[in-house]
Amino acid sequence: MYDREIVIDSLQKIRKTIETILERVSSVGDPNELLCSPEGSMRLDAVCMNLIALGEAVKGLDKQTHGELFPHYPEVYWNGVMRMRDKIAHHYFEVDIDVVFRTVREDVPLMKDVVDRMLVDMDKQ
Repeated sequence: MYDREIVIDSLQKIRKTIETILERVSSVGDPNELLCSPEGSMRLDAVCMNLIALGEAVKGLDKQTHGELFPHYPEVYWNGVMRMRDKIAHHYFEVDIDVVFRTVREDVPLMKDVVDRMLVDMDKQ
């Protein structure tokens, strides 16, 4: 078993990080906008840093819950979240901007919904 309060705290931090990521790209319509200006590059750096933080938090939460939590929420590819963290952190110059943009636009909003559901489920316990 795992400490419910620690899990809730971790989920709240994950949710805040997701909100930050979504905010950083809310006005970006195309991945090239992140490459074509100094402001875009700063947004890309901020998004990548937050994706690293997100992946690290997911790794930590998986460890805290002894791998018991995420299987109950298979809609999110949790291993992919952790692997993206590793890719960005260790191979930053090889990061595919299209993959990052697609992840932020498609996968991160889904993850936000699932994390919200996880928090509700934790409150019920």
